[in-house]
Amino acid sequence: MKTLTRILPLLFTFLIAPLCASASEDSAKAKEIVRAAVDYWRDKSSYTASEMQVKRPTWEREMKMVGWTKGMKKSLIRFTEPAKDAGNASLTINEDIWSYTPKVNRVIRIPASMKSQSWMGSDFSYRDLARSDEIVEDYTHKILETKQVDGHNVYVVEMVPHDSAPVVWGKEVLDVREDYVMLKHQFFDQDMKLVKVLETKEIRNLGGKLYPAVMRMSNVEKPEEWTEIRTIEAEFGAPVPDSTFTLSNLRNPRAR
Repeated sequence: MKTLTRILPLLFTFLIAPLCASASEDSAKAKEIVRAAVDYWRDKSSYTASEMQVKRPTWEREMKMVGWTKGMKKSLIRFTEPAKDAGNASLTINEDIWSYTPKVNRVIRIPASMKSQSWMGSDFSYRDLARSDEIVEDYTHKILETKQVDGHNVYVVEMVPHDSAPVVWGKEVLDVREDYVMLKHQFFDQDMKLVKVLETKEIRNLGGKLYPAVMRMSNVEKPEEWTEIRTIEAEFGAPVPDSTFTLSNLRNPRAR
């Protein structure tokens, strides 16, 4: 009996160890897929010129903007049209976000409590702007399935935030094509109810690579409300000076 008592824990460990190793390997693979997708999206640096359309049941609004990123932690977005919005800009450095409004000539630091609020009246939040490596480092990842879409393998990855992660979502689900183009990003609240969805509507060759040229963020409970961003021009990997991502440049833009 004593021998059996000693053997059973060893046998259990022997049986369960491969399962734990397999789960760990799957999680690591899922994390690398998400990391590769974010790296592909942002590249080492980027410049984009885009149009944004905000659609509501009784009105719609169109704006034009330009944006720069460098690494995973720096981004700047500046509106150029229409005239009443020209100069409005948002700067992200690490976890900090600042907003500049030229009409009042004022720079405001966005507190953590406001990062999930609407950005420029759109369906995007301030937190959505950067698309940084937050979804890589602050989440646990799991491949839910691999499916075929238009002849491509697509990984469906579930991302559950760590308890200490500064996020509002209960989980997120990302559809990533085998070439690391993001196809869909679903956001679930703390009750695991789907709240909003970011979908790629068109993929084109921009800046020398296939890129989500048209993306739409929609509200699940209000499907008639959505915001679409159409990228017209893009450059990837070109040098972007650090001076681009400063409060001085946010307020007084230099020529590109």
